[in-house]
Amino acid sequence: MAKAFFRLHKFLRRTQFLLFFLTAAYLMAGSLLLLQRTRLVIQQGLRGTSTNQALSVPDGMAGVGIVDPRTLPNPRPGPRLLAGMDALQEPALDPRHSPRWLVSRNSELRQLRRRWFHRFISDQEPMQTAGFKAMKDTAEHKGTYVGCFSDDSRERTLKGAVFYDLRKMTVSHCQEACAERAYTYAGLAYGAECYCGNKLPATASKPEECNSECKGEKGSACGGVNRLSVYRVEELRAGARRRRNVIYRGCFRAPENLTDTFPASLIQPNLTVEMCSEFCSKKEFPLAVIQGRECYCGYPTGRFSLHDGADGLLCSGMHSASSAAEGKYCLVYQTPVQDTRCTDRKFLTTKSKVFVALSSFPGAGNTWARHLIEHATGYYTGSYYFDGALYNKGFKGEKDHWRSRRTICVKTHESGKTEIEMFDSAILLIRNPYKSLMAEFNRKYAGHLGYATDRNWKSKEWPDFVNSYASWWASHVLDWLKYGKRLLVIHYEDLKQSLIPKLKEMVEFLNMTVTEDRLLCVENNRDGNFKRSGAKQKDFEPFTQEMKDLINRYILTVDEALRGRNFTGLPREYVPR
Repeated sequence: MAKAFFRLHKFLRRTQFLLFFLTAAYLMAGSLLLLQRTRLVIQQGLRGTSTNQALSVPDGMAGVGIVDPRTLPNPRPGPRLLAGMDALQEPALDPRHSPRWLVSRNSELRQLRRRWFHRFISDQEPMQTAGFKAMKDTAEHKGTYVGCFSDDSRERTLKGAVFYDLRKMTVSHCQEACAERAYTYAGLAYGAECYCGNKLPATASKPEECNSECKGEKGSACGGVNRLSVYRVEELRAGARRRRNVIYRGCFRAPENLTDTFPASLIQPNLTVEMCSEFCSKKEFPLAVIQGRECYCGYPTGRFSLHDGADGLLCSGMHSASSAAEGKYCLVYQTPVQDTRCTDRKFLTTKSKVFVALSSFPGAGNTWARHLIEHATGYYTGSYYFDGALYNKGFKGEKDHWRSRRTICVKTHESGKTEIEMFDSAILLIRNPYKSLMAEFNRKYAGHLGYATDRNWKSKEWPDFVNSYASWWASHVLDWLKYGKRLLVIHYEDLKQSLIPKLKEMVEFLNMTVTEDRLLCVENNRDGNFKRSGAKQKDFEPFTQEMKDLINRYILTVDEALRGRNFTGLPREYVPR
């Protein structure tokens, strides 16, 4: 009996110890998890509060102003009104109505940026040249390998179209892209860049100097540092689409001396648009100018800027090459060749002393403005985020740390005192909130160049999006007006309508000087690769009257704030619908 009791006592002691140990382990794990979550919430709250400030006032306050969607019982009711800008407050985020995109997307982008950056750095390690003695023939439709050639970023040897793909560039991908545009040669550099052209580079290099492996095709050479792996492009296989577009630019008064104005010319009986365009494309000029049976090739210049178009009737038939009026007028066409006088870009050689932001609400044209600034100044722009799709479009500043000061300015959608005061000055880009909201909604569901579907617009996401983002459009502008140290306010609509004068303002604000020919080159390449593709719905109106009432109040408040700071008010087309 005593022995059995002893065994039971021993078993209970062990069980007690085991339960104690498990309880302690459970409490410790729970405490660690709680601490981790608390830290994450605090970080997100701080970011959200500084970047998504909402505006609220007592119910009885009169006047037009900014709504704080977080104070509403549901997303639908109208806004509370704000009397003045000084009432800007920083309440904690309410996940039901606050712009969740800012917290979630920014944190995700920062993590994505780190992963891409470290992967990019690791991928840049030099390759063993022995692996390129036998080129890997993986492409179904591969052209003839010509050799390794030197390439200068300041004066490209292949001056046609340019493509980038940081992760998936292959030899066949580059060749087919050039073949679709009817170019003769395709050249690859840095493992991820593709250049097209019709003239073979002049300076050959040693084969082992093209030692960068293609990002999407192991074992294949995709050039190197200032080196091009050049291929002769074969004809497209049957059924493949060739994109050899020629764009009619209009009827213009001819310059006094055509021969001095245009560097190449052709006289051909029965001249056609196709013949002139093909001739100028082979000569690698972006403009084909037709006057009777004479064809001229060149660029927009001070002598021939394409700013003063004439009535198409003066050319006696807009697309007839033989009927331009008596030598006074000419027909102008845009060839598929890119104007390369402004495509050379680089990082600043010394760190910038002035830290400049290019700030806008999402969907306000920040990417397009970066394209214009980079081509006008010749220097890359940076980004507070990292977007691989934009890097693939040629924005190499995406992979550079935003505080490196190696870029001419830094893209940001941030707001709030802390984020704004990090910058010494800023270009504040403002766009019609109706257009901005639609553009950002399109980007959210279809990327930078696509359109959201009817299903997206008719879903509950759209009204929730408007209620969350509309107040952010206003608070973003108000924050920069309040905390910005030195501002240049640019309205997207003014930039679009008067590109060169507004671009000059931006360049001078950045303390840069540029030539007139370079600005005309930017104007000739004004759209870049940033026009949305696909069918655009005509007369599409996704805004309800309730949404319009909400947005119009924000417009009036921002307009008043701009005028209060002695800036030009919002363009008249903003107000109210």
